[in-house]
Amino acid sequence: MDIFALQSIAGGFLDEDLKHFNKEFDDWCVQFESREDAQCILDSLEKIEQIKIVGITALSYPKYFFSKLQGIIHATREYEGKIICIVEPQMGMSFRIAVCDLETKNVRILSSRYKSAQSVESAFANLSFDL
Repeated sequence: MDIFALQSIAGGFLDEDLKHFNKEFDDWCVQFESREDAQCILDSLEKIEQIKIVGITALSYPKYFFSKLQGIIHATREYEGKIICIVEPQMGMSFRIAVCDLETKNVRILSSRYKSAQSVESAFANLSFDL
């Protein structure tokens, strides 16, 4: 399911007051079920050339769809109805792989820890186990 939002070309998503932009997409940001609804609001704003309509999906913005997913997301991919993410739980910690189920909204962090970006990217690219 896609959600549409209004984003500044400088970054940030339009807040519910229709004047400020939040760096992160969260519950306070204006969201729309269709591109047409977003266009109606965009047309009513000033400086519309500095704002664009963007689609927010579980693949492009997993933290919004999976509230239990914490940390810095470095990459995502979809695999058999799941969103697989490379996660750094906190700055400087070992990388982990998170499996987010689109149907149940459950998040499972795999037990393996990776010290470098290259090692986790290799594991991420070659996922061949039962998720």
